[in-house]
Amino acid sequence: MKDKNYFNGTNYSVKDISAGSFKIGEYEGCTFNNCLFSDVDLSHCSFVDCEFINCDLSNTKIIDTMFRDVKFKKCKLLGLQFDKCSKLLLSMEFEDCGLNMASFYNLKLQSTKFTSCDLKEVYFAKADLTNSSFDNCDLSKAVFENTNLTKCDFTSAYNYSIDPDNNKITKAKFSVEGIRGLLNKYDIIIK
Repeated sequence: MKDKNYFNGTNYSVKDISAGSFKIGEYEGCTFNNCLFSDVDLSHCSFVDCEFINCDLSNTKIIDTMFRDVKFKKCKLLGLQFDKCSKLLLSMEFEDCGLNMASFYNLKLQSTKFTSCDLKEVYFAKADLTNSSFDNCDLSKAVFENTNLTKCDFTSAYNYSIDPDNNKITKAKFSVEGIRGLLNKYDIIIK
């Protein structure tokens, strides 16, 4: 069996990442700046305590990819299928990212921070988001179905539609303006 490549504390920029040059392996404490991951298969890689800044990972393959204590800042993550990555010690944080049409189906993502993110049409069905926060996030057409939203903070989130009968929302926080997103299924007019 071939040994995995191991990279520690390395900083990568756009010139370091391409389909032919990217090495499958374990990345620990690494920073990726302005990298375009199109045509790069990140499957079976491990990212531990890494940071992605201004990167485009849209539609990148992440089958069995490990993300542990990973931060994404100002990244495009359109259509990313996080539900296909490794569930082992999964922990991520997102700031000012575009995650439209991404999937977090059936993942345990307790205490995940989403800050100033576009989360349009994101699939959160059956996810456990206990104690997570959605600070200033656009959740237009995001799907919450049998999702655990216990103690989640939606006070500055907007455009969400969450059915309280189909999701666990115990002690979740909502603003008065956001209450409309909890009543959409009733087809009532709120002024």
